Amino acid sequence: MSPFWLVTAVLALAGAAYVLGRARVLSAAAGDHRALHSLPAHYGWAAVQLTLGPALLLYVLLLLAGQAGPIAAAAALVLALAALVWALRRNTPDFRARNAVERGMMAVLILASTIAIATTAGIVLSMLFETRHFFSLYDWREFFFSATWAPQFQGRSQLGILPLLWGTLYISLIALAFAVPVGLFAAIYMSEYAGRRMRAVVKPALEILAGIPTIVYGLFALITVGPLLRDWLAQPLGLGNSASSVMTAGLVMGIMLIPFVSSLSDDIISQVPQSLRDGAFALGATRSETIRQVILPAALPGIVGAVLLAASRAIGETMIVVLGAGAAARLSLNPFEAMTTITVKIVSQLTGDNDFAAPETLVAFALGLTLFLVTLGLNIAALAIVRRYREQYE
Repeated sequence: MSPFWLVTAVLALAGAAYVLGRARVLSAAAGDHRALHSLPAHYGWAAVQLTLGPALLLYVLLLLAGQAGPIAAAAALVLALAALVWALRRNTPDFRARNAVERGMMAVLILASTIAIATTAGIVLSMLFETRHFFSLYDWREFFFSATWAPQFQGRSQLGILPLLWGTLYISLIALAFAVPVGLFAAIYMSEYAGRRMRAVVKPALEILAGIPTIVYGLFALITVGPLLRDWLAQPLGLGNSASSVMTAGLVMGIMLIPFVSSLSDDIISQVPQSLRDGAFALGATRSETIRQVILPAALPGIVGAVLLAASRAIGETMIVVLGAGAAARLSLNPFEAMTTITVKIVSQLTGDNDFAAPETLVAFALGLTLFLVTLGLNIAALAIVRRYREQYE
């Protein structure tokens, strides 16, 4: 029996369990709901949980043990039938079906949380093990302190992370320098100046930017923004003649980050108590003075949290950098030169038919772990700041 037909059969048994479980308990109570401990639907759902749960759990365990096949499907189906019979025998008017359903739902929620935690732990552990393998083949001091990135699969590679880390931070800083003022000013306008109709138009229009795929932003950087910056700024100023540059990727990434900053900042500014505004107006402050001296200081922790969340999003971006900034690993202050980031090199090192025992391939895991720690630190800082803000005003 294939997994599809097994799931279909078990779901059919679950449907039968609901109908039969509900009908059986009503029949035992002679149709009087008042004689039941729980609602009739609870008895049906209790039978469904008992029919589905053990059978699916057994089948998953057999799959993980490499025993998938007709025997595993038959065992799961037999267990579902046995559980259905037991559920029907258990359904009596005195049975606490509501409590059983609640315990079953709690078990499902705990399982979902465990899967999420186990997935995160698996990702971290896999990177840790592969990173440890990499550092057993390559000197960690060369990795963290070398300014040269020159991987060669024939050997004698130079795998310094500094140029990649510099490119990542440089592009992210340019993106934030563009996104934070624009997003913050947009948030102030939406929360303090715009009417309801204007806000209903402006906020969804800004949030549309968050739904655009990053590959589209990358094509926009490659075809439109890059040539414009090259022709109007880089070449006239003698700073370069390449359409792929840090400035190109940073500006387009900044456009992508605007809704992250504006939407979060707007929600945070809107949560500032109205009494603070009224008090400032009563003292004779203008609207702009109230925003500058009262609202923004009160909302500052939340705004900082929004900026840090946007920064973690910028650090992990790949497609915009690939198409907009190029792939050159270098240390330079010229924003019109091509550079690259950690995420781009992770992709390039794992692309193609590579030897996963070579340092040139294993370095991708060390890069990924470093990037993970950086973004994790930013996310923790952002969550801590936002939590402090919520404790202050909720």
